Amino acid sequence: MNKIKVNLIACLSFFALSGCNDESTVSLDEHSVIYCAEGSPETFNPQLVTSGTTIDATSNQLYDRLLSYKGEENTLTPALAKSWHVTKNGKKITFYLRKDVAFHQTDYFTPSRTLNADDIIFSFNRILNKKHPFHFVSGGDYPFFQNIELNTLIEKIEKINEHTVRFHLTHPDNSFLANLATDYAVILSAEYAEQLVKQQRKSNIDTYPIGTGPFKLKEYRIGSFIRYYRHEQYWRDPVKIEQLVFDITPSNTGRLTKLLAKECDISAYPIAHNKIGENKSLTLESITALNVGYFGFNVKKPPFDNKLVRQAVSYAINKQVLLDTVYKGKAVLAKSILPNTSWAFDDSIPAHEFNPVLAKSLLDTAGFPQGFTMDLWAMPVQRPYNPNAITMAKLIQADLNDIGIKVNIVSYEWNTFLNRLSLGEHQSFLLGWSADHPDPDNFFSPMLSCSASNTGSNTTFWCNKKFDSILQSALQTTDLNQRKEYYSQAMRIIEEEIPLIPIAHSKRYQARNKEITGDILAAFGGINFYHIDKNKKSALSAKKIKDTTIVNQINVGEN
Repeated sequence: MNKIKVNLIACLSFFALSGCNDESTVSLDEHSVIYCAEGSPETFNPQLVTSGTTIDATSNQLYDRLLSYKGEENTLTPALAKSWHVTKNGKKITFYLRKDVAFHQTDYFTPSRTLNADDIIFSFNRILNKKHPFHFVSGGDYPFFQNIELNTLIEKIEKINEHTVRFHLTHPDNSFLANLATDYAVILSAEYAEQLVKQQRKSNIDTYPIGTGPFKLKEYRIGSFIRYYRHEQYWRDPVKIEQLVFDITPSNTGRLTKLLAKECDISAYPIAHNKIGENKSLTLESITALNVGYFGFNVKKPPFDNKLVRQAVSYAINKQVLLDTVYKGKAVLAKSILPNTSWAFDDSIPAHEFNPVLAKSLLDTAGFPQGFTMDLWAMPVQRPYNPNAITMAKLIQADLNDIGIKVNIVSYEWNTFLNRLSLGEHQSFLLGWSADHPDPDNFFSPMLSCSASNTGSNTTFWCNKKFDSILQSALQTTDLNQRKEYYSQAMRIIEEEIPLIPIAHSKRYQARNKEITGDILAAFGGINFYHIDKNKKSALSAKKIKDTTIVNQINVGEN
């Protein structure tokens, strides 16, 4: 192997993620941040999914919303809408748009205009109107919006002028503005859509994304990496780094190895917290997240169509052992799907305590004195609400074996797992939910409403009309005490019916090299790299270490 080839291979091996183009290599390496992610996105349009992996990779990096959240109180704040007005009856909301907001200019699209009302109308009408030319592109599923029944809430969207739009609602809804600030409510480019129609490439709207966000897509290799470049005309303060790379590394140990070797700057869902804490060049961050990890049942399939069986399983599981073993003290026991940090949490609602004797009695009453055999689907990836679903499944397997239930543990590749789950192929499963905004409805409607059972977001497929009616009443009153009472009633129904067993509310973790500054984690929703920066001095030192390593490895290879 000649020297030129060796150098080329070395360059490709070590700088494939940060760029390898002569002088620009140095600049990009100094100003690049590599994030070791746990999986590949399903799409580049967060309107189409509820997967956290996809949301992390796309929503805050590529797009903006009309509104966003700000501060520890998570108050609504202007984003693409510089202000808004709500009528007294709560049925008309007018948004006044920011001017001179540029869309991405890429290899595949050059915008001729800035953001205007047409983009807002296009982005939402695509979701709402089944006759819209882009509605069925990518399948026609918009799970978050279908779960909250946005199509029945919005009567029409009116263009007042180039930079003013008005939403007409069929009824007041206290969660409407909060939902417009979620990671799903992103604004697309209507002009780009028109170009794709002319090119007969409409599906590109979800795979070659155009947004107004801080980064734009440069390159994507499925299962390998995503490369984003800085959006030079971003409407907020300039992005500080030139390049953001998602290095897709599903293995927990693989991400840790790359972090220690400085092959990535930041790692998702780090393991070995003690080891990271002892390393002086690394920082372990955590944030108390609004989430819940749970054990769910497909209530459409026997024996879990029987409420007594679900109750028996709930009493048979030692949740404290799950908490101690799987979360290792980094989570709190869940008494309901709603975390105790929510203003609507009701501590008076009784929780099912560990009671194998009562569990066996319920199983006998349900007609299963000899027990039965069941499948339990366990996630193959680490998530904020469940750091190790396989271990949790094994602990549940042991608990249920004690009352005569034999458990087969099943797992699939992550995207396959989610797809088959949404199709209802499972009997039971381990999953969780991370809130998109602080309103308590975000825990109830997307997880357990009847509409969510139709869209596949509610993978218990439990549908209770009384429960749904309570949720609707809670959304239509502005009396906070009355809302809290409604959610208390909803929690009592869940406790009685047990479509799922809440297990834990956990913290979210991230590990990074100390030269990386800026907040990335949020209490709810995805991650955001807009504010990050890289200490150039440290980065240069790291680059020298890499160069030395390359030379050493080349020498070893040639000897």
